[in-house]
Amino acid sequence: MTAVEITWLACDLRTGRIAEELPALRATGPLSRRIGSVTNTGLSLDLAGAPAEWEAATDPARTLLVAVDTATAVPLWSGIPLPRVGGSSNQATFTAASAECYLARRHAAYTGTTVDRSAVMAGVAAPLLVNGPPFVIDAIDTGSTMDYAVADEDDKSILSILEELDGQDGAPEWTVDTAWTDTTQSSVELILRIHPSIGIQPEVPATVFDMPGCVADYTLTESYESGRGATQVIARGDSQGGGRASSSVHTADDLLAAGWCLWEYRYSPGAGITDTDQLDAHAAQSLALMRTGSRAWTLQAVASVAPRLGIDWALGDSITLAVAAGVSPRHPAGVLVTARAWGWELDPGGDKLTPILLED
Repeated sequence: MTAVEITWLACDLRTGRIAEELPALRATGPLSRRIGSVTNTGLSLDLAGAPAEWEAATDPARTLLVAVDTATAVPLWSGIPLPRVGGSSNQATFTAASAECYLARRHAAYTGTTVDRSAVMAGVAAPLLVNGPPFVIDAIDTGSTMDYAVADEDDKSILSILEELDGQDGAPEWTVDTAWTDTTQSSVELILRIHPSIGIQPEVPATVFDMPGCVADYTLTESYESGRGATQVIARGDSQGGGRASSSVHTADDLLAAGWCLWEYRYSPGAGITDTDQLDAHAAQSLALMRTGSRAWTLQAVASVAPRLGIDWALGDSITLAVAAGVSPRHPAGVLVTARAWGWELDPGGDKLTPILLED
């Protein structure tokens, strides 16, 4: 294995074409990704080592900064610089938001009846294909249909709608991958994936993070805090006709019968929801996720010896954590657990790779 070194490319945001290589650009924090979420990172450019056209190559809202694994040529992350700060210092600094951030700056109008849930998301996202970055929509049907309508005057962004829809029972997951447009590797495209499940989840994953081995340490976080654990859920919508739209009461009757206490959770999944079927789908999904609480494994691995991000595994894939007996005081008998990589962080300078695994 080799250390993870990043080549930074400056691309035109509208076309995805490479404009410049930026060898003097460095991330000031880890790069990260999460399923269905925007992530941010700080960047610093040493102007002494910057190309002559660095200003045009990093222009806020006009460019896309792409982090490519130098050894594998795999694009791992891309972000749009929005604020750029510089003056008498020899450094120009940026905060770049991952490509998902653009979805918050475009709005949607959509109407569909008895449409597959993935097709609804794809229809909502269709405006991205007009006068936007080089988005491609890759949608796979879920087999579950719904009715959905949103009007332009509702002022809902595409991002807010996708976040609303992915909280419903039967909803697909989504993310934005950065990939080469073709084998010439002269431009990139942004693939909005809308799949029943992001990534690959075999029963026995080939990707194993082991301790002793590539894992330096790990943390298991178990939570039954509000929003993370509940045995009864009600989803509330907006007021209409003097009343407030509401889901039915969703209760984990099997857990109560087994001796669990009643833990209530009531919430509003989004503005403008008045359809009780949608509210029931939200409540059902929330109860399914929270009934026994959450279990998240955060692995601190040595990037240069760990399974290679983008080659051996990717966002959403199932991963096995194997901890030998006698290594961990928390798990003296050892650990062998398979969970999905809902997110990751990469610190190339520190040779650190941090998969974040959530158990179903």
